[in-house]
Amino acid sequence: MNGKMNGTEGKTPFLIGVGGGTASGKSTVCKRIMEKLGQVDMDHKQRQVVCISQDSFYRELSPSEISKAEKGQFNFDHPDAFNESLIYDTLKDILAGKMVQIPAYDYRNHSLRKDEILTIYPADVVLFEGILVFYFPEVRKLFHMKLFVDTDSDTRLARRVPRDINERGRDLEQVLNQYMNFVKPAFEEFCSPTKKFADVIIPRGADNTVAIDLIVHHIWDILHGASRQNNGFKSIAASPGRL
Repeated sequence: MNGKMNGTEGKTPFLIGVGGGTASGKSTVCKRIMEKLGQVDMDHKQRQVVCISQDSFYRELSPSEISKAEKGQFNFDHPDAFNESLIYDTLKDILAGKMVQIPAYDYRNHSLRKDEILTIYPADVVLFEGILVFYFPEVRKLFHMKLFVDTDSDTRLARRVPRDINERGRDLEQVLNQYMNFVKPAFEEFCSPTKKFADVIIPRGADNTVAIDLIVHHIWDILHGASRQNNGFKSIAASPGRL
């Protein structure tokens, strides 16, 4: 995995899944990893580590579903809300060293922004984060490493409320109703059980600097050609554990 791949085909990147409940800190953990590896301010074509959100793979909603979504009555935390086959096909292309293009997701309008396409260039390490990244068996098999960000439910709710109000244009009643009717039950039924598939469980999310530093060290080894089987992280990743 030395250097960048200039063509459309290249070496297989190291694919890391980052799962966890809503507002658990998944994207922040990924951001911290990118920052510590000096990837954030780097040109997208030159990045060795890239991050993709599962939110880019929400399926297109029908008019009636959009109407429900506008009232906070559509379950975005259910597996059926995602385009499983597109996730699988995209990750397979990424593992084949191909350049892929994915749409950004518009949280205010509950739709994919076809005019805002994110190009993912071949990289050495790819982080794929989302609430249900380990739910689909065929997708789950593709990851070389699986991380689960485990954050207290009260903390997640406290983060989600201001985020949805300030960033996504929701009102307080809608946020709380959606959380109680859809988000919390879906977490318990679909997301939380996938914790058992994780190689590493990260309590407290981005606040767990020890865990992030260990993961960064592991990725650093990968970027510099160290064997995946011969590094200090092996003993931790060999079986699910809490950092």
